[in-house]
Amino acid sequence: MRLRPSSFSRATVAGALVLSTALTAAPPATATSSTTAGPAKTCSDQTVAGTVEEQRLDNGIGGGPSVPAEILARSGFDNQVALFGHLLCAVPSRAAASILVRVKGEVLWKTATYRAQHPQTPPALPSTDDRGLYWARISMAHALRQWQPRFSLSTAERAALIRTLEYSSRGITSSRFSSGVHGSGVEKVLVTGFDPFTLDADIRIGNPSGANALSLDGQRWRVNGKTYEIQTVVFPVRYTDFDENMVEDALAPHYRPGAQHADLVMTASQGRVGIFDLEVFNGRRRSVSSIGDNNNLWGGGTVNAPVVSPSMPAGPEWLTTSLPTAAMAATDVTPFRTRVNTSVLEIPAGETLPVRRPLGPTPGSVASEGAGGGYLSNEVAYRNTLQRDLLDPTMPAGHLHVPVLQFDRANTTAITDPTYEANRDAIVAGAHAILRNGLG
Repeated sequence: MRLRPSSFSRATVAGALVLSTALTAAPPATATSSTTAGPAKTCSDQTVAGTVEEQRLDNGIGGGPSVPAEILARSGFDNQVALFGHLLCAVPSRAAASILVRVKGEVLWKTATYRAQHPQTPPALPSTDDRGLYWARISMAHALRQWQPRFSLSTAERAALIRTLEYSSRGITSSRFSSGVHGSGVEKVLVTGFDPFTLDADIRIGNPSGANALSLDGQRWRVNGKTYEIQTVVFPVRYTDFDENMVEDALAPHYRPGAQHADLVMTASQGRVGIFDLEVFNGRRRSVSSIGDNNNLWGGGTVNAPVVSPSMPAGPEWLTTSLPTAAMAATDVTPFRTRVNTSVLEIPAGETLPVRRPLGPTPGSVASEGAGGGYLSNEVAYRNTLQRDLLDPTMPAGHLHVPVLQFDRANTTAITDPTYEANRDAIVAGAHAILRNGLG
């Protein structure tokens, strides 16, 4: 797959040139001397265990061949993964490693967004398939974890490189609007999505909120006489990254005054079967105890005893969407439907057990579940609207839950099928239509 030069930021191109110079200047590799600068034939220690997420790279259906490997091959990302591993073995210094990881992360993101917006030819997976980006990132993180460079690398330095890969391959480092200062006549929209999750239940799973984000990144829309530029980010389904303030790092620059100030911020995730939910009330706490995150870590709360993330900024128990929900809910999203969802689970003031409130929370209650639940989808919605309240209370901001993406019931082994692809395309089309109505 080839990308247009305009697909890359100036910083990415500059970084690539610096990296090329560094690698070209590196001493030739040798496999015989441990005192020379050259790496051995392999620079990977296969005995280093990956994270739970990385250990799924070999998973197949019923003990069969790796599903992630097939997804990588059919989406074309296997070549990027292989090239990344090859380049790691040639890196001569920590500085060059940092440049390599940032550049290759941004190239991975730009490849994924370009692919998502251009038709693909079978047997390649369709353009809207989000899974290739996910498994490529996981593969590259695993390569970094097992990498044995020719120079010393501390645990903290390795972790910093993996963090750089995460941020650059999720759109966080490249979510810069190109349309000038706030009020220039071009409105700015930031949309987010999520990685696939519940992969232990089905290793084939994708996430249509991520597919939606990839399909929108860099787009310019004309709606009711106004021009809108859209930038996107995809978040991990991992509590640790939320606890380390990845959401704030991604969103806060677009709430602050200046050229990167957005005009609307909409987070999105996968929610319920058959429904686009516009979530009205976002709760401050975590309460899901039925499933873990993608590293099989739990949030620590239950519906009877919900907890607050240790990194959560100070804020109220409940926050409310400021998206134009009535206009967005009027969108035709056939074969699905839309709903303005006000139902929450709260622990009323002075009580100890949760109560379902269909019309929203009552004064003084503790949040057990927001309208979007008690998992990371509710938390990203809360963190988003908290940034709004802290930095720009006038900003339209809120959360959209898109329908669950389902395979054909008869398909229990293939990585895709016509029903799965049609469902994903319909969900992405519906999400686009809802956003358009919110802009109009």
